[in-house]
Amino acid sequence: MNLEYKGVFPANPTPVDSSGKINEKALRAIFEDNLSHGVGGFWVGGSTGEGPLFNDYQREDIARITGESISGKALSIMHVGAVSTESAVLGAKAAKKHGCDAICCVPPFFLGRQEKNVIEHYKKVSDAADGLPFFVYNLPQLTYFETTPLFMKNLISEVESVIGLKHSAPNFGDISAFNKMGLKCFVGNSALPLPALTIGAVGVVDAPPSIAPWLFVDLYNSWVEGNFEKAQDKQNEVQDIVQLVRTFANPAGVTKTILSERIGVDCGLPVEPNLPLTPSEKKFIIAEAKKLGLL
Repeated sequence: MNLEYKGVFPANPTPVDSSGKINEKALRAIFEDNLSHGVGGFWVGGSTGEGPLFNDYQREDIARITGESISGKALSIMHVGAVSTESAVLGAKAAKKHGCDAICCVPPFFLGRQEKNVIEHYKKVSDAADGLPFFVYNLPQLTYFETTPLFMKNLISEVESVIGLKHSAPNFGDISAFNKMGLKCFVGNSALPLPALTIGAVGVVDAPPSIAPWLFVDLYNSWVEGNFEKAQDKQNEVQDIVQLVRTFANPAGVTKTILSERIGVDCGLPVEPNLPLTPSEKKFIIAEAKKLGLL
């Protein structure tokens, strides 16, 4: 099987049980559900995946389950970003140990946000991953550090394993610049996958594809095949899916609610400080998901 870093990579939620332990059965079921619709891989433990909220032992569980479930079927990009370099390094080691295909990492998001600190942080994380491809996660809305084309130029001269990034920043035009640098740039805003593809994105990484993988895969395949009219139709369809995931400003809660219904396994609650959806909010989400054909 020829697996490549392109196409649709759902940023799936991470199911937990009532004790806070990673729910292995549910996580495997999410992977199988999405794989059945032809996704190219997964972006695991990101923001919707609540990776930075888990401890090092929980994140190692995520890495193990991911490696065992996905290896050879699709590509796995494990997010290892953390407040401290030590924790991010442990995440990178876990990803390598358990057979994840690549790692991704946000900059340090509390202290050490100067460029030299971030580059040194990434060096140590890359070394810990022992050669795994490295994707930068550009999320300045939460990290308060902007990954610009100039920063990426400086970074790739220092960290050889960097091959691309997830670009979730508002500066949409940088996608073209990253593409010209030879980087594999996934757009992190799934409301705009088609415009991103037209300016050089290799695919989309976001939470909405985890609840509607078939729609995003159809859009991407239509683009690749040159069927631009169909791709535009699918681009129009994804808007309602994206808006649903953003409802109540709780993507983890929304995606866990929908996927629990679809896979028949309870994905649990969001991780604190994220709050659970109220019963009325859950009822609304499920009703809307049914209208959209997600259930």
